[in-house]
Amino acid sequence: MVMTSSPKVAQNPWFQVPRPVDAPRLRLFCFSYAGGNASTYRDWHRLLPADVEVCSVQLPGRGSRFKERAHTTLNSLLDALQTAIQPYVGVPYAFFGHSMGAQVAFELARRLRDSGVRQPACLIVSGRRGPQRPPRNKPIHTLPEPQFRDEIRRLNGTPEEALNNPELMDLVSPILRADCQVVETWEYRPSEPIDVPVLALGGVKDKQVSLDDLEDWRSVTKGPFSLELFSGDHFFINQVTDSLLNTVSQALNCVLGRAEGLLSRR
Repeated sequence: MVMTSSPKVAQNPWFQVPRPVDAPRLRLFCFSYAGGNASTYRDWHRLLPADVEVCSVQLPGRGSRFKERAHTTLNSLLDALQTAIQPYVGVPYAFFGHSMGAQVAFELARRLRDSGVRQPACLIVSGRRGPQRPPRNKPIHTLPEPQFRDEIRRLNGTPEEALNNPELMDLVSPILRADCQVVETWEYRPSEPIDVPVLALGGVKDKQVSLDDLEDWRSVTKGPFSLELFSGDHFFINQVTDSLLNTVSQALNCVLGRAEGLLSRR
């Protein structure tokens, strides 16, 4: 079933829209990494095409939804996301996800396909191994709190000021633990490749995701595939934002038929 109506995304608590667009050519739904929130993508609209509406996904348990219970399984999260997003895909749309967000975006695209809903114009996955790759690290979501925080520090994705603030970490740690549980308890199930252009992005200094890991995204799609690397580590999206958004803009213009290059080749 393809949705034909398209109400305002900003009216839904699942999405933050810093610059609403009256008649968007495309909506870009952005999914954050574990422990992240919609503010990660707050300023992206400034460097993306004016007719692209950036919709940052705000998961329960953080930001304006901090009083809500965070999801601890990917299936429950996908159930809720699928219901939330379906009214807004009556216009062309794309997914961007970093790390855990890439996993969520990919599985949501498969869910929507299997439900007969319009597929995204493209899927941009960042800082995440191909879904068919087995986990490289041991689970951490069941560790005692001191060891859990040590592992979070090692992953280098949480600001030092937060790690060194016990009261703040008491608030942040349950969200991080819930997100880690979502990632670590997920089991990839092979299926027919999606028929969606896929762009995989990575950091050259990322010790968690190698070039081969990114290359494995090629097999999830029957559409065009492209891969781009940036300077920086696992959180390069916060380190080279201008370069990253230039690449994202090229990809979106390509799928909108306004440019050739990225995602126009197999």
